This record gives sequence, C-alpha cells and structure tokens, in this order.
Amino acid sequence: MSTITPPPRGFASDNYAGVLPEVMDALVEANRGPLVLAHEAAYGGDSMTARLSVLIKRHFGEKAVAFPVFNGTAANVISLLACCPRHSPAVICAENAHIHCDEGGAPEATAGLKLHTLKTERDDGKLTPKVVQSAIFDRDSVHRSQPGCVSISNTTELGTVYTAAEIKALSDVAHANGMLMHLDGARISNAAAALGGQPFRSFTTDAGVDIVSFGGTKIGAMGAEAIIVLNDSLLPALPFLRKTSMQLASKQRFASAQLCALLEPENKKNEEDNSSDDDAVIAGRIPCPTPLCVKYAAHANAMAALLNDGVKKLVPMIRLPEEQVGDIRANAIFPFLPHQVTSRLHANGWRFYVWAHITGQVRFMCSWDTEKEDIEQLLKALKYELEKNKL
Repeated sequence: MSTITPPPRGFASDNYAGVLPEVMDALVEANRGPLVLAHEAAYGGDSMTARLSVLIKRHFGEKAVAFPVFNGTAANVISLLACCPRHSPAVICAENAHIHCDEGGAPEATAGLKLHTLKTERDDGKLTPKVVQSAIFDRDSVHRSQPGCVSISNTTELGTVYTAAEIKALSDVAHANGMLMHLDGARISNAAAALGGQPFRSFTTDAGVDIVSFGGTKIGAMGAEAIIVLNDSLLPALPFLRKTSMQLASKQRFASAQLCALLEPENKKNEEDNSSDDDAVIAGRIPCPTPLCVKYAAHANAMAALLNDGVKKLVPMIRLPEEQVGDIRANAIFPFLPHQVTSRLHANGWRFYVWAHITGQVRFMCSWDTEKEDIEQLLKALKYELEKNKL
C-alpha cells in the first residue's frame, strides 16, 4: 500500500474551513442594501444590525442585546472587562481555558485582569461548583486579587460540553459570592447541537449566564463574533468598552449580516415580513426554530463521532482519553498517537494539531464542511502508518 493522500479538507481546526454559502449570499445581499445606492448608516445603525437584534432576542430572550465584534479574543476580553470592576480584577477559569492558554495573554495585557486558573476534578476541561468554591477565599483581604466573574467555555477546550444544569450550578455559586458568569461560546453552536439541539437560551439565559461570547467564524462566518449581554446592568458600559477596545466596525452591517445568516432558521421564509413569528418566539408562545449554525454544527459533531468510532477500532494501537468515555462531546477528539506516526502523517501533508507533545496527544477537529470520505481517508492513513511502524 502506498502513502494515503490527504483530502483538501484537513482536521487541524474549524477555523481552516471556508465560508458557508448562506453567509456569502448574505454578504452579497448586504452589499446591495435596501436602497438602489446600497448606502446604510454606519456603526450599527443599519437594517442588518436591526435584524440581528431581533434574532438575538429570539434565541437568547427578550433582554438579550448583541454587540458585534471582529474576533473571539476581543469578545472574551471585553466581556470579562465588563464583568470585573477595577477593585475585583480577577477571573476564575479552568487551567486549560482558552482565555488562559490560547489568547496570547490578552486578558492580562489588554484588560489588566488576573486569571485564577483551577485544575478540574477530571481531565475533561469542566469546572464544578466544588472547584470554583475552592478559589473563593479571602474575600475581605486587600492582599488577594478579588474575582469578579467565573468564565467557562462551551464547548470546552477538550471538546466536552456543559449541560444546562451544570452551568446553572456554576452560575449559582458565582452569584452567591457576588460574581458574574461569562460563557465563552466560540463553539456554542456545536454545544447546542451536542445537547440535542437545545435552544441557546436554555444553557445561557435560563442557566444564569450574564454575558456570552458568541462565535460565528468557526461555524462558517467570514469573520464575525458578538458579545451578547444577558444582564442589563452590564449594558451601559458595553458600547464604550467595545469602542475603546477598537472593535466597533464602521460598516457593521457586514458583520451583522454574517451573524444573521447563521441565526436564521434553515427553512427561512421568503417573505420580508415575519415580525409576527419573531414576536411569538420572543414571547415564548412558539418554539424557536433551529438556526442554520446549529444544523451545520450537528453535521460537524456527527463527523467527529464517526471518526471517534473509527479510531476506537484501532485500539490498542490508538487509545482515547478516559475522560472522553461517556461525556457529551462536540466536533473534536483527542487520541494519543505514537510520535513517529504523527511525524509521518504531518510529513505527508495531513493537517492536525499536536495537543500535548510529551504524551503524544493530538486533536482531530471536524468542520461544517467535513465529509465522510475525509474521515475514511484519515482512518486509512492512521491504519497504514500504524501497521508500517508495527505499532
């Protein structure tokens, strides 16, 4: 057997994937505009941002307010800034949280925040009330940086998913101790899909979350994220924090158009006026339709599950982390590969991340455009390299 040629779609990150056709169509439509001249008000005073406001209320509740930004790091940093007053400049998070490991020190360097990083009870990336409570001490001591909020990611950096009940328990601990709750939702669509298509509000607004970083880029936007404020006490500061953080887009309609495309239902009506449905959904009289982003996230999750099943058949040649057994997972798996197999795959053009160099753990991530044939090719390549190296 010769070396297996990798497909054009890799497994490094869902950031590698292209733009959803529906998002590209929305950008073209936004460029035409509602008028012949295609001019619209700047800085959010446009029709697409107005539509986004309605869609956010449909999915997160009538008090939810969205602030589009350029990228996820900014969404997280601005959200944390809003939650942490100057006298409580610390954030409680998991030791492998994205804000700690993968944002270049932005919360510290840009926002001046202290991260109280905690080891999780299991190697699943998920905080528990017990773990959070362990970091809440010396609340009256001027010698310790006081935490202003708890921050979690859904999905976590290990691809696991918090349930609504788990998030509610963490929110209760945060609020009981005078803190706020932030959810990093870079892959919030994958979390919703993994939870059986639950509405976003079920594990955010209804679970006591105060502010959300909503991810669009990883699920098919060209480059659009949003800060979603669920606690109206944070609203006065957000416009100013976004501007001073250099995240207020002048032609905001193009960011909003991308987010609208993701949040509209798959079977969006052709009629222009669907305000009656909007009102009914926001009021809770009818269920909120599944948005396009969750449909595509469900596909990515399904591809990851297919890959996971295939990898397990190579056991004991490849082993999976114990924390992946029985946990709700989204669109990534984290097996351990022999170093020589990883090196050979990389040399042959396969794209995936090494997650832990010492142990040989890698990450295979599926995207909205991953196809079954991509999975089959990867599994063939893994089997070939393992057998070639007699592992």
